[in-house]
Amino acid sequence: PLETMNRSAGNISILDKPLGRASGSRSSSTEQNVSLSAFAYLYSEMVQYHQNRVDSISELERRLESTGYGVGLRVLELLAFRAREYKRETRLMNVLQFISINVWKSLFGKAADSLERSIDHADEFMIVDYAPITSTFVSVPSDFGGLSVDAYISGIICGILEGAGFPARVTAHSVDVEDGETAPAGSSATTVPILPPRKDKAVFLVKFNPAVLSRDAAMG
Repeated sequence: PLETMNRSAGNISILDKPLGRASGSRSSSTEQNVSLSAFAYLYSEMVQYHQNRVDSISELERRLESTGYGVGLRVLELLAFRAREYKRETRLMNVLQFISINVWKSLFGKAADSLERSIDHADEFMIVDYAPITSTFVSVPSDFGGLSVDAYISGIICGILEGAGFPARVTAHSVDVEDGETAPAGSSATTVPILPPRKDKAVFLVKFNPAVLSRDAAMG
């Protein structure tokens, strides 16, 4: 009843509003975004904050994952609330498609570039992004080896999966783009002209708990 009264009076709940403010006067009321420069600055500061408090690259990645995990839980709750008629996903592929399409569009303004299943391991899936926002504007020193600052996004994915009842280990990997390989049309790698072409892409490897695969198989 309270919700109905608020809506009839034209008062929109804060949970119904977009996540950011309009980027300009020409933007429609439904196309509102957080400032890219503001996000890049805040994220860079967050990475440096954790970097100054760890002794290894793996520990830094775990801290970024942990930070993203809490965000993932809240993103799932928020998107479910906005959907109104959202039904809890019970199939493995459906929840992965929800993340690679719905969640990606909500957070990054576009769907992930691809969702793939491992040929060698039935419990492993890959979400691919040719230009993840978390590593596009953060410079990683050469002496940091295999550090992936996209670990924050892998934490978000893990949080969403755990919250939806699909426990999994999610890790972020930087993979070189092969000769002749191009980002799909609509990818940030092809729509942001101020950026030089990236030589790598982010692959978020999702390895599900055996119980998840058993449950999915039992459902046919």
